[in-house]
Amino acid sequence: MTVDRRSFLGVLGAAASLPGEAIAAPPPGEITFVHGVASGDPSAHGAVLWTRVTAMPAHTAAIPVRWYVADATRTVASGHAEARSSRDWTVKVVPQTLQPGRPYRYWFEAGGQRSPEGQFRTLPVGPTEDLVLGVATCSLYTGGFFNAYKAMAQAQRLDAVIHLGDYIYEYGQEGYGGTIGNRIGRHVDPPHEIVTLADYRRRHAHYKRDPDLQALHARAAMIAVWDDHESANDSWTGGAENHQPATEGSWAARKAAAMQAYFEWMPIRDPVPGQPWAAINRSFRFGDLATLAMVETRLLARSEQTEVETHREPAFFAAELARLADPSREMLGEGQRRWLEGELTRSVRAGEPWQLLGNQVVMAKIAGVAIDPAKVPENYRAQVEAAQASYAAGLPFQPDSWGGYPAARERLYATFRRAGSRPVVLSGDSHAHWANRLLNAGGTPVAAEFATTAITSPSLGDAMPEVPVGQLLADANEEVLWCDQRAKGYILLTLTHERARAEYRAVSTVTAPAFTETTLTTWETMARDPTVALRRV
Repeated sequence: MTVDRRSFLGVLGAAASLPGEAIAAPPPGEITFVHGVASGDPSAHGAVLWTRVTAMPAHTAAIPVRWYVADATRTVASGHAEARSSRDWTVKVVPQTLQPGRPYRYWFEAGGQRSPEGQFRTLPVGPTEDLVLGVATCSLYTGGFFNAYKAMAQAQRLDAVIHLGDYIYEYGQEGYGGTIGNRIGRHVDPPHEIVTLADYRRRHAHYKRDPDLQALHARAAMIAVWDDHESANDSWTGGAENHQPATEGSWAARKAAAMQAYFEWMPIRDPVPGQPWAAINRSFRFGDLATLAMVETRLLARSEQTEVETHREPAFFAAELARLADPSREMLGEGQRRWLEGELTRSVRAGEPWQLLGNQVVMAKIAGVAIDPAKVPENYRAQVEAAQASYAAGLPFQPDSWGGYPAARERLYATFRRAGSRPVVLSGDSHAHWANRLLNAGGTPVAAEFATTAITSPSLGDAMPEVPVGQLLADANEEVLWCDQRAKGYILLTLTHERARAEYRAVSTVTAPAFTETTLTTWETMARDPTVALRRV
């Protein structure tokens, strides 16, 4: 669906006030920046700089804001913007005159008050020795403390953060993860499931007040895409598993509200005029070292998922298998694939050793495994037994992942081949760490996949602590070299001209704010290796 930008004033540029909207500077002391600051979508000459102005008591007039960017010694750029009610009082600016490959500080001022400072690094141009990226996904607020965000913010070096989606979740306090949240005192606002624009705005605002998330945003620029929970669970172009039109209204309206709030509250560039709002696919070039292509796999072109966990009838499985084999089912869509092929081809022809694909869901072919029911807690047993029946019938382990779209995956692999690229695929969504060597249907290696676990969201290993789920999956699937279904954490990815190295980081707990951090394992792949070999180091 293409949303008419003129119908949603909240996604208009931040620099000019709306017709008839008064501008008034509030008296000193009424302004706060309780949601912190953030930067994102860096370029060689700038980045998106974000904040939110909170006025007490609430204002109706636009609030003038000054922004500043400084290097180590002096202010190098500044300008004016306005915080407006139509954008939920958020502000985004994009300085465009900075120097490539440099660190910068930034802050905002309004009503005599100064925001916290943040920092970011512009993208390098030309010879680039190395690059260090954090990779994150799946931060369920009620699922635990954002200790992994805090750990990432404290990393010795962090050039940028790649967030692969599920930055927020739509559930209410008594929904998914609520039992954990009630036990440890993590309560969401609003307390109900979010459906309207006001709801989505409140949920984003609630997340942005978390101190560990604020610390990460202040540390480095974030390059983000949404997954499903920024709108609703298992979303696709025409609906979502967690959207009920009879009680929650139009999916098109809910999707538009979710996207508008995302553009307002995230440090991402606003939609391109004339393009669908869902077209957030975009690329970033890190000198002569790498190109990162971020793709959209939810709201732009995705077909509806198959099911696995609610039926056991042979006729149902036969119908789902036929749907799984339908070659018309999509994830990216033809237009996005053409764009991606162009980005990969350009990178390869430029001699860059790395093409990175920022992708929401796991790409490897993964079959489900047999699990001893005696080791499964009783409250999960029926669900596990139904899932295993679907695996036995030939349905994939994760139908919401690329495994549920085999024809679309092969089209993507053909795109890699035509571009001459064997990319590193970065994936999220599954609440598990994975190191995968991807093969096409003919068994030819096509890419390495480093998939990161959740910041907090529950994993299979949490539900079945006596079952070594990760090891079972690695043993049963050729493409899976290693899997951990219990840890919470992130990936620290280091690129040089010779190798890509993924450190799988884990925090000791998410149910208390005190934690320790460890590296579970490290995997690497070598540049331009036609076998796409992965090695544990």
